[in-house]
Amino acid sequence: MTGAEGLIEEILATEKGYVDHDADRGGCTNWGITRATLSRWRGREVTCEEVKALSRDEAKRIYWFLYIQEPGFDAIGDPGLKELVVDSGVQHGTERVTKWLQRAAGITSDGVFGPQTEQAVREASPGQLFIDVLARRNQFYYNLIAGDHSQAVFAGGWGARISKFVRKASQYLEA
Repeated sequence: MTGAEGLIEEILATEKGYVDHDADRGGCTNWGITRATLSRWRGREVTCEEVKALSRDEAKRIYWFLYIQEPGFDAIGDPGLKELVVDSGVQHGTERVTKWLQRAAGITSDGVFGPQTEQAVREASPGQLFIDVLARRNQFYYNLIAGDHSQAVFAGGWGARISKFVRKASQYLEA
């Protein structure tokens, strides 16, 4: 597997199949695709039954378009940084993650990955951007749980998900 395809496979392996947890603010999801995301993709409101029936192939197309191509993340050259940004976008929204990346790169954070952001990311240290975005993501989880204790039920899964990136951060520190 190469590039985006491998990245999408990693996300699908993490997200797995259908879930409808009462405390999940995203509501019913399948392969990590929420009802709202599937509705946006299909251009109409969908039901949880339609989410449940979402195929793996359609989920892959959604990830490619909505979480890599449309937000501009395919322009990120460093594979580790791209993986972190895309995975974070899946969980926290691409606009929020773009703002984290823009702040890490020291530019105005408008949430749009345009030419200025692409240039700033290209010129910055991928390791520094990676560590900064990872820290912001970790802080986001903390703030989410601190602000709404019902979200603590997801802390174990979020911790496991982010630990993969913490391990990768050490590769940047050693370089």
